[in-house]
Amino acid sequence: MIFVEIDFSSDEAIYMQLRDQIILGIATSELNEGEVLPSVRQLADDIGINMHTVNKTYSLLRQEGYIKVDRRKGAVIAVDPDVLRAKSETEKNLRIILASAICRGVDREDVHCMVDKIFNDYGTAGDK
Repeated sequence: MIFVEIDFSSDEAIYMQLRDQIILGIATSELNEGEVLPSVRQLADDIGINMHTVNKTYSLLRQEGYIKVDRRKGAVIAVDPDVLRAKSETEKNLRIILASAICRGVDREDVHCMVDKIFNDYGTAGDK
């Protein structure tokens, strides 16, 4: 069972908050390869959101290569090991994040410290 906390007062879309929390769960090993996620209906009821929102989240996670949908089991954690695609997507996302940080005066040393801390938070999974 996954623990999800949605900030209903946030400007960030609920489906994106849910997506991010599932990705964080995978990164921190709270969710593991082969683990079955709750059904769309069950997760929507548990969180108190619309089923279409959960369905949108699961569709996005499937497109991004974090889950597979099995007709019998439902949504299953199945991280796509396409390393080249992952590196490309990571670089694209980092470019935007770093541009924003530079605009706000965050320096290179601070960014390096943040990255090291985040990798440490996730354990050795990112050191492959």
